[in-house]
This record gives sequence, structure tokens and C-alpha cells, in this order.
Amino acid sequence: QVQFVESGGGLVQSGGSLRLSCAASGSTFSTYAMTWYRQAPGKERELVAVISSTGGSTNYTESVKGRFTISRNNSKNTVYLQMNSLKPEDTAVYYCNAVSNYHMYPRLVPFRSWGRGTQVAVSS
Repeated sequence: QVQFVESGGGLVQSGGSLRLSCAASGSTFSTYAMTWYRQAPGKERELVAVISSTGGSTNYTESVKGRFTISRNNSKNTVYLQMNSLKPEDTAVYYCNAVSNYHMYPRLVPFRSWGRGTQVAVSS
């Protein structure tokens, strides 16, 4: 079973930047598309970004386009989320996960197991 460990969150001022990392276990990392989701207090978890298994294709939710960049390093079993020009509405717990149905974007189905996430807080 694949496990995910997110890191890199913190408290930043509006307009600041953070780089999140997600380390995944298992030898099949390079065969799956990877995603970042976030969940703000009182809200449902939402998809933020997805990257194909090779890294050649990406998609973003509208609210983060032009500000966030997803990338991956398959030799390190790691996916990243570079977040620039952060806004208070980006405040949430961020999670990574794998999906096997990228071709059905945006109706992705993440794996059942979730990591603990990493908290991002943006002050105004």
C-alpha cells in the first residue's frame, strides 16, 4: 500500500511563497499521476493540481492557475507544489495522493490512503 508524507507547510504573509513536498513509498510511484488536494476549515477537500506519471502534463484548479506549479521527481518518489503569490483563501491543509484515472480529469479518484497533510496558513 502506498503511503504519503507531506511537508513544507507553514505560516506566511499574503504574497509570500511556500514549496510543499510529498514523499511516497512503494516502487510504483512513477506509474501513477499525482495530485495535490487541500481542505479548508468547514469545507470539502478540493483538487488543486495534478501531474501525469511522466510529468509531461499538468492541470490546475482555476483559482491557482499562474500561481502554483506542480512537479515531480520519479527518482526520488517525490511530488512538489510550488506556491507563489499566496492569498489568505489558500489557507488549508494540503494533501497529496495518487490517481490511476488521469484520463478522466477532473473526475479523479484518489487512492484510499491519505497522509496527515501539511498546514498552510496565509495571513493578510
